[in-house]
Amino acid sequence: MVSDTDTFKEIRPYRDDEVAAATERLIRDDEFIGAIAKYRFPAFSQWGGPLLKAAIRLYLGWRWRNLASIRQVQLEVAGYMEKMIANTTGGVSYSGIEQLKPGVGYLFISNHRDIALDPAFVNWGLHSNGLDTVRIAIGDNLLRKPCATELMKLNKSFIVKRSAKGPREMMKAFSELSAYLRHSIDEGQSIWIAQKEGRAKDGDDRTDPAILKMFYMEGKRQKIPFNDYIKSLNLVPVSISYEYDPGDLAKARELYAKARHGSYEKSEFEDIQSIVQGIVGQKGRVHVTFGQPIGGEFEGPEQLAQAIDREIHTNYHLFPSNYLAAGQTAHIDPKAIELFEQHMAQMPQDLRELVLSMYARPVANKGQA
Repeated sequence: MVSDTDTFKEIRPYRDDEVAAATERLIRDDEFIGAIAKYRFPAFSQWGGPLLKAAIRLYLGWRWRNLASIRQVQLEVAGYMEKMIANTTGGVSYSGIEQLKPGVGYLFISNHRDIALDPAFVNWGLHSNGLDTVRIAIGDNLLRKPCATELMKLNKSFIVKRSAKGPREMMKAFSELSAYLRHSIDEGQSIWIAQKEGRAKDGDDRTDPAILKMFYMEGKRQKIPFNDYIKSLNLVPVSISYEYDPGDLAKARELYAKARHGSYEKSEFEDIQSIVQGIVGQKGRVHVTFGQPIGGEFEGPEQLAQAIDREIHTNYHLFPSNYLAAGQTAHIDPKAIELFEQHMAQMPQDLRELVLSMYARPVANKGQA
C-alpha cells in the first residue's frame, strides 16, 4: 500500500530518513562546495581552489555528521539565521504571533518581497516562540541546480510546478498541490505561500485570485462549499515589511527595462543571485505581522483576495523609509532622514523614482485599506 506521504513524493520536502543521503549528496556536489568557497572565502578561492574545496568538504562532513532529522537541520539553519539577523538587520519584531495555537496547521498567505527571507523570517518568529516551522512553497524555477533542490527540500520546502505546460499538465500539477496543502493542514503542519507568483517588485502587494482557486481545488473535488473549505484551511494573512529592501536596485532595473523595452530577460541564475543579495544585504529593521484568520462569507476567490489584501495592507508596518518616499516628513527623526537620503544617493538617477515609488506604495495601500 502506498502511503499518503509517498503520494506526494515528487513535490514534498525530505523526511527524517532522507536527511543523511541528502547531506552526503551536497558534500559531493562540486558546484555547491565551489559556491561556498566563492562567497565565504573570496580572497582564497582563486588560487587555492582544490585545497580549499577539500577543506570545506572535510569541515561539512564533520559538522553534519550527526544530522539525522529535519529538526536538526533547521536548528543548524537557525544558527546562521541568528548571525544574519545580527549582521544585516536593525532587529526583527513580530506582532499577532500570540494568537497562534501550537499543534494547529495554518495556511499563511504572505506578501512577497524576498525569495528566501520572507519565509525565513516567518520561521524565525515561530521558532523563537516555541511553535513549529512551516512547509514552504517554492517554484521549480528556483531549482535548476541539484544542490538548490537538496537545500530547499532539507528546509521543509515543497515544489510548485510553475514550469508545467499545457492545460492538462497544469491542472494535474495544481490539483496535486491543492491536495498536498490539505494533507499538510490535516497533519497539523503549517504552510507558507506567497500571495501571488513572484515578488511584488513595485511594492504593491496584491493577492492573485488564481492562487485561491488552487487552494479550493481539493475542496471542490470533495464537493465542499467554498466558504466552508476556506475556513477549514485556517488561512492567516501575513505582512512582512523591510525598512530597506536589499534587492530594491535590482527590482528597479527590471521595472525600468520592462517600461522602456516592453520586456525583461532574466539571466540564467539571477534568482539565485537575488537570494544571496537578500541574505547578505543590509535590511534595516524588519517587522512581521500575523493577521487574523480569515472568516466570513465570500462570493468567490476575487472577493476573498480583496479581504486578504485589506488585512495585509492594514497590518503592513510602515518605516520612516516608507513615509519619506511618500513625501511625509513630519515627525520623522533627523537621523532616519539622513539614512534615507544616503540610501537614495546610491541609486542611479534614472531609477530613483521607481525606487521611491516602491517604498511609497505601502503608505498609499495602508491608507486605502
